[in-house]
Amino acid sequence: MDCRVTLAQTNPVLGDVRSNLTEHLEIASDVAKEGSDVVLFPELSLTGYFLKDMALELALPTSAPALGGLARLSRDISIGAGFVERSREGRIYNAYGFFENGELVAVHRKVHLVSYGMFEESRDLAAGERFRQIESRHGRFGVLLCEDFWHLGGLYAHFVNDCDAILVPSCAPARGAEASVTGFSSARTWESMLDAAALFTQTFIVYVDRVGFEDGVAFAGGSRVVDPFGVEIAKIDGLDPGRTEARLTTSALHRARGVTPLRRDEKPWVLAGELERHRARGDAEEVS
Repeated sequence: MDCRVTLAQTNPVLGDVRSNLTEHLEIASDVAKEGSDVVLFPELSLTGYFLKDMALELALPTSAPALGGLARLSRDISIGAGFVERSREGRIYNAYGFFENGELVAVHRKVHLVSYGMFEESRDLAAGERFRQIESRHGRFGVLLCEDFWHLGGLYAHFVNDCDAILVPSCAPARGAEASVTGFSSARTWESMLDAAALFTQTFIVYVDRVGFEDGVAFAGGSRVVDPFGVEIAKIDGLDPGRTEARLTTSALHRARGVTPLRRDEKPWVLAGELERHRARGDAEEVS
């Protein structure tokens, strides 16, 4: 793996797929000309976040013409973008598509929907049920959509499946502003978690958040890349749209994993045994 990845921190227009798609195509075309290999957009970047009753109307099958435009451009640059997916059976998902070589090669459906605080994703959306890796020409990538990252299972799955980079598209709100502290407490929490994840998995963590306001909620931005040593190597400061890039290399992965061989010494079968024990206990409790 040796690729230049661009983070596109955008402010999607709520409910306007056409406008957002135009912006995606313009940004992807520009950064491809600049030599970038991959461009990543935030969660639900084609639709905006607080869709409510619009979710059903804006849901797209994977064969939709709007996604076809991104697929065609992916002959020049690999593209990650968020959208609402309509499955064959009619369920709709918070989804993230990865486009490469002229086609949509992978779709991650958000597993952990947020239904607390200001969020109510499970009202309109179905939950995904798996974490699969993207076999890109640039490396092996895993996707965790925002809340997915707050649950250890997905991160661990990508770790034991030897991902080179974990992509974390997000719509994280800006919360907890204090006069005596720089920035938002929510942003500091994200930074701590991203740094820790990079250290524990010895993997590049690529976080791309959105900015702007929707339904009275501000989004925090702060898109960044953390290397396998837990060191930040790229960041977009401020609450405005912007772009930044980072180079992801196999040599950095090898150095980190050589110094501290956590993946080599990991024993996932031990965890599998513990999980099976809990499953059996749950089955026994249901019978009783």
